[in-house]
Amino acid sequence: MYGCQQIRINPNKELRAILEYLCGESNKLANCATYYARQLFFKTGKIAGKYHLHRELANNPHFGAMYSQVAQQCLTTVAESFKSYIGLLKGIKKGTVTQTAKFPGYRKKGLNLATFPSQSVKLKDDQLRFPLGNKVKTWFGIDAFYISMPTNLKYKDIKEYRLLPRNNEFYLELVYKVAKFQPEVEADNILSIDHGLNNWLTCVSNIGTSFLIDGRKLKSMNQWYNKRVSVLKENQPQGFWSKQLAAITEKRNRQMRDAVNKAARIVLKHCVQNKIGTVVFGWNEKQKDSINLGSKTNQKFVQIPTAWLKNRITQLCEQYGIRFVETEESYTSKASFLDNDILPKFGEKPKGWKSSGLRIKRGLYRSLDGTKINADCNGSANIARKVAIKLGLNLSGISRGALISPLRSFIWS
Repeated sequence: MYGCQQIRINPNKELRAILEYLCGESNKLANCATYYARQLFFKTGKIAGKYHLHRELANNPHFGAMYSQVAQQCLTTVAESFKSYIGLLKGIKKGTVTQTAKFPGYRKKGLNLATFPSQSVKLKDDQLRFPLGNKVKTWFGIDAFYISMPTNLKYKDIKEYRLLPRNNEFYLELVYKVAKFQPEVEADNILSIDHGLNNWLTCVSNIGTSFLIDGRKLKSMNQWYNKRVSVLKENQPQGFWSKQLAAITEKRNRQMRDAVNKAARIVLKHCVQNKIGTVVFGWNEKQKDSINLGSKTNQKFVQIPTAWLKNRITQLCEQYGIRFVETEESYTSKASFLDNDILPKFGEKPKGWKSSGLRIKRGLYRSLDGTKINADCNGSANIARKVAIKLGLNLSGISRGALISPLRSFIWS
């Protein structure tokens, strides 16, 4: 299993020029490879493999402007994009894929990712040495550039280095091997997760615990970003972009990334401390594509990176030997958990189906006997019911107390 750490580079004028040149050549080479692969497909119906591209573009001037292994990685990425396109077409034909397949196109003018395999980067005096091509040495008299080695990683564990340009900033991504942990957990102990906005995640377990991860601060950050973008783009032409827009966008992206990592760690820590061995996440495919909650709520809901958070929780569960289960969540908010209402799938609701309880106001759900519980906890508990029979889980441990008063956790407390 592999992990990825991203470090922001603060380059001086000379290093910035080198990084811009390298990533610029990577972008141009990617477009050259895309042109060749597209023409090959249009004329012969064949897909260019990575070795085919390596051979055909070995004499390309942009290939020679980079270290050979970096150029080959760039071409391999292009080849994989065409291979994925064919795979999607096959999946659509078989009916196993529902998404639309888009034929690989050209990159916009600018910078592109540059990837160095581990064997090409050497460690020298706590500095990582990144080699440049022979032509660069001939043209500019520079054979390498250096970036500080992060102190929290071991050099021998790093498998790949990626130079990532984004919003006028440069980042170093380090892909490294992650050791698997085997904490003492029990597969019968389950944590069910329902996602939302003000309560980003609502978690209920069958061992009598429950907690919420507050999402209001995250929503506020996103709202500020949208307002600021609106002001900066006012009376500007279509596609307008500036350094200030790039700066606030990058700041927002870093905040979102930090929130995802911290929220996922809160979930994992709770599982390990309480010996929970199964996580169930309620998720409807394409729910953000066709959502209709009004323009303002749509913007808040769609821009919050919940899918990213779900994927991060999945990664941590795999690393710590915890089973992760994803299930559809239709009617989990309407049905009453305490009254054991039927939970139909989307589009399969029985004629005359009606929930026993009612969501009487925001955040509060009333069951048939008048018991008032947290509405999101009710939804989370129902998500667990969706898979309980299939997984052979006992949900008797979900207490009314846990449904009434969940603990609120703050990401940046």
